Amino acid sequence: MEWINIFGLIFMIVIMIPNVVFAVKCKDGFENKWNNKLVETVEQIGRFGCFGFMIIHIPGTWFGWWSDEAFALYLIVNVILVALYCLIWIICFKKNGVFRALSLSIIPSVIFLFSGIMSRSILLMIAAVLFAPCHILISYKNATVKG
Repeated sequence: MEWINIFGLIFMIVIMIPNVVFAVKCKDGFENKWNNKLVETVEQIGRFGCFGFMIIHIPGTWFGWWSDEAFALYLIVNVILVALYCLIWIICFKKNGVFRALSLSIIPSVIFLFSGIMSRSILLMIAAVLFAPCHILISYKNATVKG
């Protein structure tokens, strides 16, 4: 099943765990204090593209890893980034601020872009390029906008 990336699926599941815990524990959830419909729409398109293309490889748009070493690097870097993401969630769970907002938006952005580059997935790279700047901007604005 070359069209499914089981490691990408595992990374996605682990990244989602703290988000689900946050949603369950914080019933009020996330308040979006900065409203920009265009940026939010592009972010959502990129987000769902990243989620999907981390897991599913569309033939003709995904060219696989350059080598076994590149695949190993993909695994090592992503394990470190996913662990760091979870650690920051644990440390900053009840704290709001720019550090939390930026780190929890930059790390997944890097995971998606790095994964796209390493797996030579054109669709994942496109989705990551849409997602990353929008997600980081929204996170930063929500951390700094008074409301």
